[in-house]
Amino acid sequence: MSTSDDTPQLYAAREPVFPRRVSGAFRNLKWWLLAFMLGIYYITPWIRWDRGPELPNQAVLLDLANRRFFFFMIEIWPHEFYFVAGLLIMAGIGLFLFTSALGRVWCGYACPQTVWTDLFIQVERWVEGDRNARLRLHRQKWNAEKVRKYSTKWLAWLLISVATGGAWGFYFTDAPSLLRDLLTFSAHPLAYTTIAVLTATTFLFGGFFREQVCIYACPWPRIQAAMMDEDTITISYRDWRGEPRGKLKKGQASPEGAQGDCIDCMACVNVCPMGIDIRDGQQLACITCGLCIDACNDVMDKIGKPRGLIGYLALSDEVSEREGKPPISVWKHVFRPRTMVYTVLWAGIGVALIVALFLRTDIDISISPIRNPTFVVLSDGSVRNAYDIRLRNMHNEPRQFFLTVADNPSIRLTIEGEQGQLVTVAPDTQLNQRIYLTAPAGTEPSRAAQTPVRIWASVSGDASRIFGETVFNGRGQ
Repeated sequence: MSTSDDTPQLYAAREPVFPRRVSGAFRNLKWWLLAFMLGIYYITPWIRWDRGPELPNQAVLLDLANRRFFFFMIEIWPHEFYFVAGLLIMAGIGLFLFTSALGRVWCGYACPQTVWTDLFIQVERWVEGDRNARLRLHRQKWNAEKVRKYSTKWLAWLLISVATGGAWGFYFTDAPSLLRDLLTFSAHPLAYTTIAVLTATTFLFGGFFREQVCIYACPWPRIQAAMMDEDTITISYRDWRGEPRGKLKKGQASPEGAQGDCIDCMACVNVCPMGIDIRDGQQLACITCGLCIDACNDVMDKIGKPRGLIGYLALSDEVSEREGKPPISVWKHVFRPRTMVYTVLWAGIGVALIVALFLRTDIDISISPIRNPTFVVLSDGSVRNAYDIRLRNMHNEPRQFFLTVADNPSIRLTIEGEQGQLVTVAPDTQLNQRIYLTAPAGTEPSRAAQTPVRIWASVSGDASRIFGETVFNGRGQ
């Protein structure tokens, strides 16, 4: 019988990770990407875009209250949500493409969890020092120094988290107005709640949970495992070159063939933000950030060994490299049938969205018959149908629409509350209007059960016009 000590544990006890500072090509790339992405996130809501006096002047605005999405010169209406759906599909296919070609580049370079964790770790270095200093501070008992440094660090994290939560809210309403309302405590409670939730998640995930989010909470490592194959380029340790490991003292040369290039310096482990040893092989926790490559290359330069002991490598190259053959070109791994299919799908959806964007009109019409009752017989014997018509003016100026019935001179159109057949629609709005179609007694539409009807809406003073189709319900006699 097994005891409680033999019960397998689903979660390993967390060991704090204190990544060491490292410099190199991949670290610099991560810094540039971090600055670029954070800049986009924080600055974008403050960019202004003149759309006219009747429209919001925020360049990127997700106006959920009015059901509008604004992206610079593009405005997405509720009935055009297929544009948003198309962009989400493109994002998903893009992740499939990059994962199949280059492994977890999203996790290592662009994931919000990675970006904010990277920023929080840097703040930690500024306050507490590099890895060894942070380890000593972590292990020492609580004293004035530890309280001061931890308080300073947490305060900096909190300020970044508040800015993160606040910036998210700026995307959904006018940023200057929301900031003023927040500072004067007159904003809607939902705004404060949203900022508080995002502040808490950023503070906890980026500051305390860090790699635990990637290992236990994020589903993406499991999903991507099904998308990677032997041609996927990922980070690997060339054990055929590095083994057997051994310490190498300064100025000491190892006997030829007695020791590999790896001197077991632990530099690759100490710089890893996930706290893993890449020399143990492919692991779920590895986010392929490339920092271990920079650390190992730096050590190889110091001991006079060739770079690349740890590097980006396709698993299919392992056999050839073990035999001393040169690796296959990276482009042959990237451009293969699988990735090309993803690329064609991704590009096809993008082209379709662009074509649809250029072909769409800035006016639209939809007609809904009133079915209770389907028709009314007036005192003179004529038959009348009622309809709800929706006219969309997606232009920044008011427009007048002239409504007519096509190819049915016996059917008369009238607009509720209006004299004549002219109706005005305000800029960038949808007008819901009740109209009536009337067929005199004895005419074919009044006798038939149903008659197809096409209603034209012509823009006054413009050649633009649109139509909507419906049916006229008669007496069926």
